[in-house]
Amino acid sequence: MNLKNKVIVVTGGSGLLGEAFCQKISALDGIAIIADINLDKAREVSKNIPNSKAYELDITSKESCFELIESLKEKFGKVDALINSAYPRNKNYGKKFFDVEYEDFCDNLGSNLGGYFITSQCFAKYFSEIKKGNIINISSIYGVMTPRFDVYENTKMTMPVEYAAIKSALIHLTKYMAAYFKGNNIRVNAVSPGGILDNQPSSFLESYKSHCLNKGMLDKEDIAGTVAFLLSDESAFINGQNIIVDDGFSL
Repeated sequence: MNLKNKVIVVTGGSGLLGEAFCQKISALDGIAIIADINLDKAREVSKNIPNSKAYELDITSKESCFELIESLKEKFGKVDALINSAYPRNKNYGKKFFDVEYEDFCDNLGSNLGGYFITSQCFAKYFSEIKKGNIINISSIYGVMTPRFDVYENTKMTMPVEYAAIKSALIHLTKYMAAYFKGNNIRVNAVSPGGILDNQPSSFLESYKSHCLNKGMLDKEDIAGTVAFLLSDESAFINGQNIIVDDGFSL
């Protein structure tokens, strides 16, 4: 695979997965645009990734999206792809089902799913003008299957209801956009990772692994190869699909 000179925007580029995507893009000779609402953090991440550049981006703002597109056109002459991997959530996110308030449910869906819609809409408008583009949405296995609530037993963790609603809707939004952009040479696909290691308790990790085929929880780098494949010309005719990377957890 080769991403040489491809200008690729990664929303939430300083986050857990976003940073791994940017590192992979750089390793394949692409230009990683670390687009994040936290510009200082994005700049820190950029220091350790060759061929990367940090930009501030609010995914819920059309103005912010269009400003980024114009800045990239001015500096690089083009934008080739967008990876939606930001993970916005408010301070009340992650509560158990009966503790979630309607306002928080709507707020989190609006910022996350709504933010992916806004960025896709803005970048797709640009891609339509140049008749070429690539959008990758980061969904989740919990967008395609019901949660395995047993893996959370004896922990303080849960699988947020907002997350299930966001990620399942995102997969269908991906298919909707792929079909809607017919004739514009714009590809739209989703990647649905399984669990990613992030300092979870050992009891959870053991329970989670019991549902997997080999490794169990994945490292963030384990997802980056699939994303890179979808960014490359090797996947030119993969469109409107959702690729699951979960070590068999969802079987």
